[in-house]
Amino acid sequence: MENNKENAEILNDLILINNDRIVGYEKAISELKPEDSDLKPLFLEMIKQSHKLKANLVQEVQVIGEEAESGTTTSGKIYRGWMDVKAVFTGHDRETVLNNCEYGEDAAQNAYQMALEEDTLSENLRALISEQKFDLRGSHDEIKSLRDQVADH
Repeated sequence: MENNKENAEILNDLILINNDRIVGYEKAISELKPEDSDLKPLFLEMIKQSHKLKANLVQEVQVIGEEAESGTTTSGKIYRGWMDVKAVFTGHDRETVLNNCEYGEDAAQNAYQMALEEDTLSENLRALISEQKFDLRGSHDEIKSLRDQVADH
């Protein structure tokens, strides 16, 4: 039973990370300058991705019989970086926005890595979290690539 509570806590931390990611990208979209509107479809894709990942995590928390988180991060044991990112989009250029997004993606990768290092995880949860981490890694690399393109100009 104790493992269930710990597993639910880990899953809820990842739910919160995905909620933060959604809020972060929504904020980024709302702050985009007209010349950077080409980033909007990518950011919408990131939001959609987090909604999907979150739905899978919520389902697992409910299977365990615990309550799924619905807010954004304020506490918890997994480090979160999107909190810092939310405040720093206003009036910035493309490179800064992409830097901030990459910072958030790094934080998500770190959170998933920390979750995988927890020894209470069942095999099926470990597999789910590994799969989601891999999925998010692709998004991280896409953001990084865009950021590198801007930095090189």
